[in-house]
Amino acid sequence: MKRTTTVAIGALSAVLAFGGAGVAAAGGGAAGAVYTQTNGAGGNAILAFSRSSSGQLSPLGTYPTGGLGTGSGLGSQGAVTLTRDGNLLLAVDAGSDDIASFAVRDDGGLTLVDRVGSAGDQPISVTAHGGIAHVLNAGGGGNIAGFTLDGAGDLTPIAGSSRSLSTSTSGPAEIAFNPAGTALLVTEKNTNRLTTYKVGTNGLASAGTWISSAGVTPFGFAFDARGRAIVSEASGGAADASTVSSYAVRGGSAAIIDGPVATTETSACWVAVTENGRFAYDANTGSGTVTGFAVGNDGSLTRLDANGVTGVTGGSPADLDASANGHFLYVRVGGLNDISAFRVAVDGSLSSIGTTGLPVGTVGIAAS
Repeated sequence: MKRTTTVAIGALSAVLAFGGAGVAAAGGGAAGAVYTQTNGAGGNAILAFSRSSSGQLSPLGTYPTGGLGTGSGLGSQGAVTLTRDGNLLLAVDAGSDDIASFAVRDDGGLTLVDRVGSAGDQPISVTAHGGIAHVLNAGGGGNIAGFTLDGAGDLTPIAGSSRSLSTSTSGPAEIAFNPAGTALLVTEKNTNRLTTYKVGTNGLASAGTWISSAGVTPFGFAFDARGRAIVSEASGGAADASTVSSYAVRGGSAAIIDGPVATTETSACWVAVTENGRFAYDANTGSGTVTGFAVGNDGSLTRLDANGVTGVTGGSPADLDASANGHFLYVRVGGLNDISAFRVAVDGSLSSIGTTGLPVGTVGIAAS
């Protein structure tokens, strides 16, 4: 570990009471895990839950990052992310301007490995591919920056890797690699733009190029199995006006495939895609619902339900992620301080399998 910071015990006492000090037994028959972060201003921590083979969650442990959160929402997707192989977890410390890495143990528990500065102000989203990580900083003028990431989880800043966004007031929401690791995509809420960066084998990103979003207020996104980005568009929060679009992302450019396709719901802000790429889901923060889409071989999007309601969470659903086996969808519901779990049927329909309580103020979600 290169650098850690001691956090006062009192600042984390309430958090540690949630799941112990990072050592707790997984539920019987655990087949995966789900992670979120507290984003606590007095000390950030990852909350881990074991996932049973039937999709239910049980508390696994609480793992301090050594950094600080902001104590309020980040307005982003990707505050917590797993590497493709599931061996490492990365998280942003938006209050102390750094990112933390954890090794994922066989039982889903975590071991803190490293914490490094984010090369900017207020990191809100982080992504990794093939030994390279990039972080999105929303503060100041906003920027992205790169790091090497070894198999143990050690992070090393890549010299000269900082790149600007399309403007200094872009209001970014997420950064993610395409599945090939050849490009980065950033959504910008204020400018209604998608900015792309070509990434070399050394991890350095090119200068960004941008296109106008098909819909208004592009926010969260996820890539499907064919490397297409499925992007939510919150439409400025207008009632029942949010949309979703799909894009081809190749090298350092993006091009619209389909959209904007109506969700019929309010404030679509976060997106998850199943492992096989057949279905995409967005969380409609203003409606308390999830809208599902079938993703065609050509990247077209077809709403699964005419009324736009594939699942109901209530509250204000936010971050969501599908399990690695594609059988379950987990939605962090900020207004109710819980995770709503759904089983994904072969036709993409969702059935509720219960909720799991969370402390107030959590952000981000990642599922294995």
